[in-house]
Amino acid sequence: MKIGIFFGGQSREREISFAGGRTVYDNLNKAIFEPVLIFIDSLGNFIHLDWKYAYKGTIRDFYPPFEFIPASTHNFQIYIESLGHLDDETLAQLISKVGKKIQPNDFSKLMDMAFLTLHGPYGEDGNIQGLLEWYHIPYTGSGILPSSIGVNKVLQKQIMTNAGFGIPDFKVISRSNWISGLKASIISDLKQQFDFPMVIKSPNQGSSIGISIVKIDDQIEEAIDKSFFIKRININAWKQLDELGKRLFLTKLVDIREGIGMPVYADSTYILHPEELWERLDEGALAGKSEVVLTSVNSEEEVLIESFISGREFSCIVIENELGKPIALPPTEIVKRQDLFDYRSKYLPGISRKETPIDLPDTAIEDIRRQCSALFTALHCDVYARIDGFYTLEGTVFLNDPNTTSGMLPSSFFFHQAAEIGLNPSQFLSFITRNSLAARVKAGKQNTELKRRLDKLDAAIARVTGKASDKIRVAVLMGGFSSERHISVESGRNIFEKLASSSKYEPVPVFLMGDESNHELYQLPVNIMLKDNADDIKSKIIKNHRHPILDKIAREAQSITSKYAGEVSFAIEKLNYDTLAERADFVFIALHGRPGEDGAVQSELNARQVPFNGSDVESSQITINKFETNKLLRENGILVANHTLAFKNEFEQNENEWAASIEREFRYPIIAKPADDGCSSAVKKITNRLELIAFARQMFRTTEDLLET
Repeated sequence: MKIGIFFGGQSREREISFAGGRTVYDNLNKAIFEPVLIFIDSLGNFIHLDWKYAYKGTIRDFYPPFEFIPASTHNFQIYIESLGHLDDETLAQLISKVGKKIQPNDFSKLMDMAFLTLHGPYGEDGNIQGLLEWYHIPYTGSGILPSSIGVNKVLQKQIMTNAGFGIPDFKVISRSNWISGLKASIISDLKQQFDFPMVIKSPNQGSSIGISIVKIDDQIEEAIDKSFFIKRININAWKQLDELGKRLFLTKLVDIREGIGMPVYADSTYILHPEELWERLDEGALAGKSEVVLTSVNSEEEVLIESFISGREFSCIVIENELGKPIALPPTEIVKRQDLFDYRSKYLPGISRKETPIDLPDTAIEDIRRQCSALFTALHCDVYARIDGFYTLEGTVFLNDPNTTSGMLPSSFFFHQAAEIGLNPSQFLSFITRNSLAARVKAGKQNTELKRRLDKLDAAIARVTGKASDKIRVAVLMGGFSSERHISVESGRNIFEKLASSSKYEPVPVFLMGDESNHELYQLPVNIMLKDNADDIKSKIIKNHRHPILDKIAREAQSITSKYAGEVSFAIEKLNYDTLAERADFVFIALHGRPGEDGAVQSELNARQVPFNGSDVESSQITINKFETNKLLRENGILVANHTLAFKNEFEQNENEWAASIEREFRYPIIAKPADDGCSSAVKKITNRLELIAFARQMFRTTEDLLET
């Protein structure tokens, strides 16, 4: 079945959509589906994308193509809209560098169904859903009506109120009133209606874009401007910045995720490119203007003000079984370092963490699940939705900002919670695709043809799930005990997910912990593999306790799990290298640092004649040590930087003499780094003795935690 993956798009969430589309492309089961990449640029062009561009870090890394980008003195990256008007011939040439432009009437030639990973306006609001229905292309997720409700936070609140759900006090401010001289009156009214802190947000944005938590009077105006995507720049403050400061300021300002984006209006002047904006701001300084007001061309007409809810924040994926009954998966608590679960907290590792299920009594968890399922029904959602909320100290559940789609990165709630009922990402995507097709049948449009496709898909799923496995068994070895263990887990999960979607391999996640004298190996169930990081996985292994509520939910979803995954086990099983050799035809070493890159694991596998990826023992033993590697390279005539080893015992005897010995050999600045850690771990540019000694104290410490600076 050909699946068109629609990703990118015109909204401010296009980058998270781009990353999610890549995840779906990697994880769709290749024994059932043939993925087709349909990239939508920020002008709304549909592009049948060459697969290699899906692996770029961001959209701006490949589109617009380099040869079409105007020279930029300060190396700003841009989206295609900053090129201005392009004639048809130029646009066709540009698109041809990355793929082929297609029209909606071409969809049926390329795909049997669309998998939507689009976010925000044009993707979650019913626009793309309506277009696909017009051209008879079934698609994943909710239909037109729930999508149009789901993208509008003001409309959601009205429906939730009518349906009897508790919501925080709220107020809507119109753009026209805000910019017409009523600002002081609006702020005064807000201070009377709301206590601090208050929440100010853009009602049509997701991924926490355009949202602020305001704690004092002085923050209100700037926060409302932010939600309207307005930025006021003080020219005197601009003049005080050096060149690097100006570049950093504008880089953040024009980032669609954290700033207002480009193009903008500077007062009444239309500006396409960040370089042009820089020039205008410099001109403003010369002309004696005190302030320049920037307004995004993609702004909001309303801003939503809400009372701040103090409580435990959670997110819950709700799915439908084949009988149309909603099942709330285990709600995940979002443990944050700050009040706001913003864009960076959601999508950058380490800023927040997930705890599933939320740490509450079973009755409270069930109350959350019940209300999430009820809201799913009240909003007429189909297939799946993500519903966020808060659980207060008084035991009240407030549901907030339901979404008819979810982020689909490997670490997202979408996959994290599905794993708790036993589905790996590939299996969960099969479930979503199949049930979405069934939802389109219910709509009564082209239902005879769609029923035929559904029967065919059900047969394919049954064949794949019920087939005795003749796949190559690959143990994916991840974790470890080096500072790179978290990166190793990310690598291992990526490998597992790609192999799990193939028709040739059967991956088995294996986690390594312990120390150099004792490698402890554990075969993981998928729900443990998808925990936040290596230390979280290690903690779950040590506790080895599964919450009873998780088993209850897994039983509720058993008809789903058995269809897509067969028999599922949530057991953590301890292995050794002998049992690993019995269970694996091949070991994929996804370990970083010691012991995966120093030959230790390779020696154990060689002794048992188990093939593995990468270099053998001798090469690994050399390259793990940066000093010995550089020494060998230099002996073979390869140019390397001058280098030396610094020793802990010498540092502890006399810090200043130790530093002086290094200064006699090198001039500042110097690069200091661990001898056998990779991934740029703890690499530091040192400019003076004070920094050198501080760095050494951190590197030679005996505790896990960093020393206080």
